[in-house]
Amino acid sequence: MRETAAPNLALENAISGSVVCGVDEAGRGPWAGPVSAGAVILDPARIPDGLNDSKKLTERARAALEPQIKASVLAWGVGFASVEEIDTLNILQATGLAMRRAVEALAITPAHALVDGNYRFVLPCPVTPVVGGDGKSLSIAAASILAKVARDQLMVEMDALYPGYGFAGHKGYHAASHVAALTRLGPSPIHRRSWAPIRALLGG
Repeated sequence: MRETAAPNLALENAISGSVVCGVDEAGRGPWAGPVSAGAVILDPARIPDGLNDSKKLTERARAALEPQIKASVLAWGVGFASVEEIDTLNILQATGLAMRRAVEALAITPAHALVDGNYRFVLPCPVTPVVGGDGKSLSIAAASILAKVARDQLMVEMDALYPGYGFAGHKGYHAASHVAALTRLGPSPIHRRSWAPIRALLGG
């Protein structure tokens, strides 16, 4: 198996003379909970060791890196779009809303954004979509960790607020225990009513 290269700053450096942020989301696919996004402007002289795509890191590694990222970067922001916004706008537009909120939360206004994926979201600055960006750009990788950790922490809080669904474990994603809880309890207030499995439980 060919080993893939670790993320680096090549994409950031290619946009010369500009303050570049990386942007990524977490939670587009779950049946419950908001979608989150992170935005990060790295300090090239203070990049935490082990920074990588959040999906390639363990939960413990992400939790350890999150405070290091916040302490070392030039600016960071996290944004959410609620379940109600997802159901009203659709998940793609809600993801763009969360990303916009994350970029707007940055203490420094970026001149350009590198965004994971192939969709050119409308953000407060010009955007370059990067397919597989969380595995290519260190800025996007850092943003992916902030987005993932923030959403996971929120879903743990939702587990306490809406017990019985197992949100602390599956974080709202499809899992056998989640399906069983939905069948037993019905949808909670944070389930996405626009999702087909939830609509089915509600009788269409």
